[in-house]
Amino acid sequence: MSEEQMSDLDKKIIRVLQGDFPIVGEPYKELAARVGISEDLFLERVAALKEEKKIRKMGAVLRHREVGFSTNVLCAWEVPADRLDEVARKMSESPSVSHCYDRDTKPGWPYNLYTMVHGHSMDECEAIAGTLARENCVENRVMMYTKKEWKKTSMKYFCE
Repeated sequence: MSEEQMSDLDKKIIRVLQGDFPIVGEPYKELAARVGISEDLFLERVAALKEEKKIRKMGAVLRHREVGFSTNVLCAWEVPADRLDEVARKMSESPSVSHCYDRDTKPGWPYNLYTMVHGHSMDECEAIAGTLARENCVENRVMMYTKKEWKKTSMKYFCE
């Protein structure tokens, strides 16, 4: 997507959507006011941007350590290809999983599903992974614990 394909209004809307989400009763009204348009027009343009596939999703970024989760582990799972969507859907429903995505396998690396699990200790993360394994009948996994967090920001677009 090039900048020329987007109107100035849509760029302004994307800029405010990238910032902190207002914790107020009518957050979209406040975001619309920042852009200088009505809430109805703001929501109409957001829906159009999604429909045009110029934006995919809006979501919260959880700063895990700030809310008490001191231990994070990336679990790489070996899931039969014919069950990948089913298992991914079930695992992503767990409140302890913040990310769930598939990746291609490589020779010597059979893992095709990845989940990011958050807990208060390694024991808690191990228990969560064990539960996910039992509930989904998937046992083969490798668990890679976070040692240091390097970056906790999202991409920013149309920032001059």
